[in-house]
Amino acid sequence: MLTVSVIICHMERWHTFPQYCRETFGKKLYKVPLDAHMTCPNRDGTKGTGGCIFCSGRGSGEFAVSYDGQKLSREDLVFNHTDAPEGSYIAYFQSFTNTYAPVQRLEQLYRPCLEDPLFAGISVATRPDCLPEETVRLLRDLRKQYPDKFIWAELGLQTIHEKSALWMNRCYSLAVFDESVKHLQDAGIDVIAHVIIGIPGETEEDLLATIAHLNALGISGIKMHLLHYLSDSRLGVQLKEDPDAYHILSMEEYVSLVCACIGHLDPDIVIHRLTGDGDRNTLLAPLWANDKRRVINSIRHELKVRDITQGSMIGYE
Repeated sequence: MLTVSVIICHMERWHTFPQYCRETFGKKLYKVPLDAHMTCPNRDGTKGTGGCIFCSGRGSGEFAVSYDGQKLSREDLVFNHTDAPEGSYIAYFQSFTNTYAPVQRLEQLYRPCLEDPLFAGISVATRPDCLPEETVRLLRDLRKQYPDKFIWAELGLQTIHEKSALWMNRCYSLAVFDESVKHLQDAGIDVIAHVIIGIPGETEEDLLATIAHLNALGISGIKMHLLHYLSDSRLGVQLKEDPDAYHILSMEEYVSLVCACIGHLDPDIVIHRLTGDGDRNTLLAPLWANDKRRVINSIRHELKVRDITQGSMIGYE
């Protein structure tokens, strides 16, 4: 885990990703989402079929650039501030499971980005059950070969609760996640965990238990996602068949839960995201999620009203 001097910015009450970038790299970094055309073990029948219940037809990579190891130009960056200086971008392997291939293929994808002066480093979104020893070794070796670049692993935990994991068709246990985090950390790879807020049946106490577990693991970063009901996901299909099947969080409920998470989160952990970006063309609910600025501003207001800063509620019931 990178050691940083954590001072909650006077403008924000949480350890923001832009703040972390300024502290660590002296500038803002921009993620370039990439689609390396992989699949997933619970889509191809290895672990299951259909994928996680909330996952879209593009493996949560709706805005990703098709990538096969080719040299990327600024024109390929699309939504990502194409006028930023070299070294201001992160090659974000986003779609599906980005270690689900032989190590030779993975090296052909990762190495060109690490050699490209456009990128400060790479972030690899994957499943913890798709990190065999040889893949972790590859990440470790690349990290050593490119000491001026970083390598992050983004793992989709979503929840620590087995009942919720079964509902979402996650197809791996919490023990597998914990073991993968340790192996990555031992290899010098920072781990960013993904957590979903709004899982049916989970209480605030359940959500905070997930946060406490991640605190104990010493992860480097976290992404908090609102549960999106997308028309091209199995969850979206269920909602269309029965609109009353699930309780859809209101913005007020979501904001309250996010603030509780921030208050109970170790202040050393960088918050990379406080809400997800759903595809407007496929988002069925909650539609208020389309107004991301309003959501973030509501979180800021609620934190101020409740006088919460990151970690300020640790140890308090």
